[in-house]
Amino acid sequence: MPHYIKVSQTASTNTYLSRLAATLPGGTVIYTPSQTAGRGQKGNSWESEDGKNLTFSMLLKRPPVKARDQFYLSEAAALAVVEALSAEAGDQFTVKWPNDVYWRDKKACGMLIESSLDGTDIAHSVIGIGININQERFLSDAPNPVSLKGITGHEHDLMAILKRVCSRIEQLVDALGDDSARESLHRQYMAALYRNDGNLHPFEDASGHRFMANVTGIAPDGTLTLQHEDGTTHDYLFKEVKHIIDGVIL
Repeated sequence: MPHYIKVSQTASTNTYLSRLAATLPGGTVIYTPSQTAGRGQKGNSWESEDGKNLTFSMLLKRPPVKARDQFYLSEAAALAVVEALSAEAGDQFTVKWPNDVYWRDKKACGMLIESSLDGTDIAHSVIGIGININQERFLSDAPNPVSLKGITGHEHDLMAILKRVCSRIEQLVDALGDDSARESLHRQYMAALYRNDGNLHPFEDASGHRFMANVTGIAPDGTLTLQHEDGTTHDYLFKEVKHIIDGVIL
Protein backbone atom coordinates (compact mmCIF):
# COMPACT_ATOMS: atom_id res chain seq x y z
CA MET A 1 0.00 0.00 0.00
CA PRO A 2 1.25 3.52 -0.72
CA HIS A 3 2.46 5.54 2.26
CA TYR A 4 1.47 9.22 2.15
CA ILE A 5 3.53 12.09 3.55
CA LYS A 6 2.15 15.62 3.40
CA VAL A 7 4.57 18.53 3.08
CA SER A 8 3.08 21.95 3.76
CA GLN A 9 5.10 23.58 0.97
CA THR A 10 7.97 22.61 -1.28
CA ALA A 11 9.54 23.83 -4.50
CA SER A 12 9.15 20.46 -6.24
CA THR A 13 7.85 17.17 -4.90
CA ASN A 14 10.12 15.33 -7.33
CA THR A 15 13.20 17.11 -6.02
CA TYR A 16 12.09 16.60 -2.41
CA LEU A 17 11.44 12.88 -2.86
CA SER A 18 14.56 12.26 -4.96
CA ARG A 19 16.77 13.63 -2.19
CA LEU A 20 15.24 11.18 0.29
CA ALA A 21 14.83 8.20 -2.04
CA ALA A 22 17.63 6.17 -0.45
CA THR A 23 16.04 6.40 3.00
CA LEU A 24 12.38 5.86 2.13
CA PRO A 25 10.52 2.68 1.20
CA GLY A 26 9.01 2.06 -2.20
CA GLY A 27 5.44 3.29 -2.41
CA THR A 28 6.16 6.53 -0.53
CA VAL A 29 4.09 9.43 -1.84
CA ILE A 30 5.05 13.04 -1.11
CA TYR A 31 2.20 15.48 -1.69
CA THR A 32 1.77 19.17 -1.01
CA PRO A 33 -0.97 21.79 -1.24
CA SER A 34 1.65 24.38 -2.20
CA GLN A 35 4.29 23.60 -4.83
CA THR A 36 6.24 26.72 -5.71
CA ALA A 37 8.45 25.52 -8.56
CA GLY A 38 6.89 22.42 -10.05
CA ARG A 39 8.83 20.95 -12.94
CA GLY A 40 7.37 19.49 -16.12
CA GLN A 41 8.69 17.90 -19.28
CA LYS A 42 11.16 19.84 -21.43
CA GLY A 43 11.99 22.17 -18.53
CA ASN A 44 8.47 23.60 -18.37
CA SER A 45 7.00 24.84 -15.10
CA TRP A 46 3.69 23.62 -13.68
CA GLU A 47 1.12 26.15 -12.47
CA SER A 48 -0.95 25.10 -9.46
CA GLU A 49 -3.06 27.30 -7.21
CA ASP A 50 -2.44 26.52 -3.53
CA GLY A 51 -4.83 23.96 -2.09
CA LYS A 52 -6.77 23.49 -5.30
CA ASN A 53 -4.95 20.72 -7.16
CA LEU A 54 -2.89 17.58 -6.73
CA THR A 55 0.88 17.94 -6.87
CA PHE A 56 2.68 14.80 -5.73
CA SER A 57 5.47 12.33 -6.40
CA MET A 58 5.56 8.58 -5.89
CA LEU A 59 8.66 6.49 -5.27
CA LEU A 60 9.07 3.13 -6.99
CA LYS A 61 11.99 0.92 -5.94
CA ARG A 62 13.33 -1.83 -8.16
CA PRO A 63 10.24 -1.95 -10.41
CA PRO A 64 10.00 -5.24 -12.36
CA VAL A 65 11.11 -3.84 -15.71
CA LYS A 66 14.55 -3.34 -17.21
CA ALA A 67 15.86 0.14 -17.88
CA ARG A 68 15.33 -0.34 -21.63
CA ASP A 69 11.62 -0.96 -20.98
CA GLN A 70 10.99 1.82 -18.47
CA PHE A 71 8.31 3.39 -20.66
CA TYR A 72 5.94 0.82 -19.14
CA LEU A 73 6.13 2.90 -15.95
CA SER A 74 4.99 5.93 -17.92
CA GLU A 75 2.12 3.93 -19.39
CA ALA A 76 1.06 2.70 -15.95
CA ALA A 77 1.07 6.17 -14.41
CA ALA A 78 -0.80 7.78 -17.31
CA LEU A 79 -3.48 5.08 -17.36
CA ALA A 80 -3.94 5.33 -13.59
CA VAL A 81 -4.69 9.04 -13.97
CA VAL A 82 -7.00 8.49 -16.93
CA GLU A 83 -8.98 5.93 -14.94
CA ALA A 84 -9.25 8.17 -11.88
CA LEU A 85 -10.33 11.25 -13.83
CA SER A 86 -12.77 9.25 -15.96
CA ALA A 87 -14.43 8.04 -12.75
CA GLU A 88 -14.98 11.69 -11.80
CA ALA A 89 -15.91 13.26 -15.13
CA GLY A 90 -16.67 10.72 -17.84
CA ASP A 91 -14.69 8.95 -20.53
CA GLN A 92 -13.25 11.74 -22.69
CA PHE A 93 -9.77 11.58 -21.16
CA THR A 94 -6.82 10.44 -23.26
CA VAL A 95 -3.02 10.22 -23.00
CA LYS A 96 -1.06 12.61 -25.21
CA TRP A 97 2.27 10.91 -25.89
CA PRO A 98 4.26 10.37 -23.83
CA ASN A 99 2.21 10.88 -20.64
CA ASP A 100 0.18 14.10 -20.50
CA VAL A 101 -3.47 13.46 -19.76
CA TYR A 102 -5.96 15.39 -21.88
CA TRP A 103 -9.67 16.04 -21.77
CA ARG A 104 -10.67 16.57 -25.36
CA ASP A 105 -7.98 19.02 -26.58
CA LYS A 106 -7.14 20.44 -23.16
CA LYS A 107 -4.44 19.43 -20.68
CA ALA A 108 -5.60 18.14 -17.30
CA CYS A 109 -2.42 16.49 -16.07
CA GLY A 110 1.33 16.56 -16.61
CA MET A 111 4.04 14.16 -15.47
CA LEU A 112 7.77 14.04 -14.99
CA ILE A 113 9.35 10.62 -14.37
CA GLU A 114 12.96 10.55 -13.23
CA SER A 115 14.83 7.28 -12.77
CA SER A 116 18.10 6.21 -11.22
CA LEU A 117 19.64 3.26 -13.05
CA ASP A 118 21.75 0.38 -11.79
CA GLY A 119 23.27 -1.11 -14.90
CA THR A 120 20.42 -2.58 -16.91
CA ASP A 121 18.03 -2.32 -13.94
CA ILE A 122 16.08 0.58 -12.45
CA ALA A 123 17.23 1.30 -8.91
CA HIS A 124 14.31 3.63 -8.33
CA SER A 125 11.91 5.89 -10.18
CA VAL A 126 10.21 9.04 -8.97
CA ILE A 127 6.89 9.66 -10.71
CA GLY A 128 5.92 13.32 -10.38
CA ILE A 129 2.32 14.17 -11.24
CA GLY A 130 0.34 17.40 -11.33
CA ILE A 131 -3.43 17.16 -11.86
CA ASN A 132 -5.73 20.15 -12.24
CA ILE A 133 -8.64 19.42 -9.92
CA ASN A 134 -10.44 22.44 -8.42
CA GLN A 135 -8.60 25.41 -9.93
CA GLU A 136 -10.92 27.74 -11.84
CA ARG A 137 -8.55 30.35 -13.34
CA PHE A 138 -5.14 29.74 -14.88
CA LEU A 139 -2.78 32.70 -14.98
CA SER A 140 0.24 31.31 -16.81
CA ASP A 141 0.68 31.38 -20.58
CA ALA A 142 -0.07 27.64 -20.84
CA PRO A 143 -2.29 27.44 -23.94
CA ASN A 144 -4.85 24.81 -23.01
CA PRO A 145 -5.27 23.95 -19.30
CA VAL A 146 -8.46 22.44 -17.90
CA SER A 147 -9.46 21.25 -14.43
CA LEU A 148 -11.99 18.71 -13.23
CA LYS A 149 -14.07 21.51 -11.76
CA GLY A 150 -13.97 23.29 -15.11
CA ILE A 151 -15.41 20.14 -16.69
CA THR A 152 -18.02 19.15 -14.09
CA GLY A 153 -18.85 22.48 -12.45
CA HIS A 154 -18.29 21.21 -8.91
CA GLU A 155 -15.40 20.56 -6.53
CA HIS A 156 -13.76 17.16 -6.13
CA ASP A 157 -12.14 15.35 -3.19
CA LEU A 158 -8.38 15.72 -3.58
CA MET A 159 -7.35 12.92 -1.22
CA ALA A 160 -9.79 10.44 -2.72
CA ILE A 161 -8.36 11.03 -6.20
CA LEU A 162 -4.77 10.94 -4.94
CA LYS A 163 -5.29 7.57 -3.27
CA ARG A 164 -7.10 6.16 -6.29
CA VAL A 165 -4.25 7.18 -8.63
CA CYS A 166 -1.41 5.95 -6.42
CA SER A 167 -3.05 2.64 -5.55
CA ARG A 168 -3.67 1.99 -9.23
CA ILE A 169 -0.09 2.89 -10.19
CA GLU A 170 1.18 0.42 -7.59
CA GLN A 171 -1.17 -2.29 -8.84
CA LEU A 172 -0.21 -1.83 -12.49
CA VAL A 173 3.53 -1.63 -11.79
CA ASP A 174 3.54 -4.67 -9.52
CA ALA A 175 2.07 -6.72 -12.38
CA LEU A 176 4.77 -5.75 -14.88
CA GLY A 177 6.88 -8.81 -14.15
CA ASP A 178 4.34 -10.80 -16.15
CA ASP A 179 4.59 -10.63 -19.94
CA SER A 180 0.84 -10.86 -20.46
CA ALA A 181 0.28 -8.00 -18.01
CA ARG A 182 2.74 -5.85 -19.95
CA GLU A 183 0.99 -6.63 -23.21
CA SER A 184 -2.38 -5.81 -21.66
CA LEU A 185 -1.07 -2.54 -20.24
CA HIS A 186 0.34 -1.52 -23.61
CA ARG A 187 -2.94 -2.33 -25.40
CA GLN A 188 -4.82 -0.21 -22.90
CA TYR A 189 -2.33 2.63 -23.33
CA MET A 190 -2.65 2.55 -27.11
CA ALA A 191 -6.44 2.48 -26.84
CA ALA A 192 -6.31 5.57 -24.61
CA LEU A 193 -3.78 7.42 -26.78
CA TYR A 194 -4.75 10.91 -27.91
CA ARG A 195 -5.57 11.07 -31.63
CA ASN A 196 -4.87 7.37 -32.13
CA ASP A 197 -7.92 7.07 -34.33
CA GLY A 198 -6.43 6.11 -37.69
CA ASN A 199 -6.86 9.63 -39.05
CA LEU A 200 -4.19 12.09 -40.16
CA HIS A 201 -3.30 14.83 -37.67
CA PRO A 202 -0.82 17.74 -37.77
CA PHE A 203 2.64 17.39 -36.24
CA GLU A 204 5.90 19.35 -36.23
CA ASP A 205 9.33 17.75 -35.99
CA ALA A 206 12.44 19.14 -34.32
CA SER A 207 13.54 20.89 -37.52
CA GLY A 208 10.27 22.83 -37.70
CA HIS A 209 8.84 20.78 -40.54
CA ARG A 210 5.07 20.39 -40.32
CA PHE A 211 3.33 17.34 -41.69
CA MET A 212 0.20 15.21 -41.44
CA ALA A 213 0.47 11.71 -39.99
CA ASN A 214 -1.25 9.03 -37.97
CA VAL A 215 0.06 6.98 -35.05
CA THR A 216 1.02 3.39 -35.91
CA GLY A 217 2.88 2.28 -32.78
CA ILE A 218 4.93 2.97 -29.66
CA ALA A 219 7.95 0.85 -28.70
CA PRO A 220 8.77 -0.28 -25.12
CA ASP A 221 11.35 2.51 -24.91
CA GLY A 222 8.69 5.09 -25.78
CA THR A 223 9.68 5.64 -29.40
CA LEU A 224 6.68 6.89 -31.39
CA THR A 225 6.08 5.62 -34.92
CA LEU A 226 4.09 7.85 -37.26
CA GLN A 227 2.91 7.11 -40.77
CA HIS A 228 3.15 10.24 -42.89
CA GLU A 229 0.63 11.30 -45.48
CA ASP A 230 2.83 9.88 -48.25
CA GLY A 231 2.72 6.42 -46.65
CA THR A 232 6.25 6.42 -45.22
CA THR A 233 6.81 5.63 -41.54
CA HIS A 234 9.20 7.47 -39.23
CA ASP A 235 10.28 6.89 -35.63
CA TYR A 236 10.55 9.73 -33.13
CA LEU A 237 12.10 9.92 -29.71
CA PHE A 238 10.66 12.21 -27.07
CA LYS A 239 11.20 15.89 -27.97
CA GLU A 240 11.68 15.04 -31.65
CA VAL A 241 8.03 15.63 -32.61
CA LYS A 242 5.07 17.56 -31.24
CA HIS A 243 1.35 17.73 -31.81
CA ILE A 244 -0.20 20.84 -33.35
CA ILE A 245 -3.56 21.66 -31.74
CA ASP A 246 -5.57 24.59 -33.09
CA GLY A 247 -2.40 25.95 -34.66
CA VAL A 248 -0.40 25.75 -31.41
CA ILE A 249 2.59 23.42 -31.03
CA LEU A 250 2.14 21.25 -27.91
